[in-house]
Amino acid sequence: MIKNFRTYNLSVKFYQECKTLQLKGACKNQLSRASLSISLNLAEGYGRFSKADKNRFYHIAFGSVRECQALLTVEKLEDTDAYTTLDYLAGSLYNLIRKAT
Repeated sequence: MIKNFRTYNLSVKFYQECKTLQLKGACKNQLSRASLSISLNLAEGYGRFSKADKNRFYHIAFGSVRECQALLTVEKLEDTDAYTTLDYLAGSLYNLIRKAT
């Protein structure tokens, strides 16, 4: 599908890492949904033809990145591999958005 899309690959890696984190209840559910949302919105945006459509989905994905950053910070998980991957993902997605405008 989209093997050479580095930002998407980072988002999948982040989603997989999130599944290993020890969270309970609402935070676990919210992190799972937000991390999945990043990958899904990147994939959908990648499939769009106009720059405006692509950028719209990339912005939605970036909002989910910020949501995940907040969740990991609230749960004091900044020292995890998932947080490190998320940091790289945020930078990659930021650059992608800048190029799409």
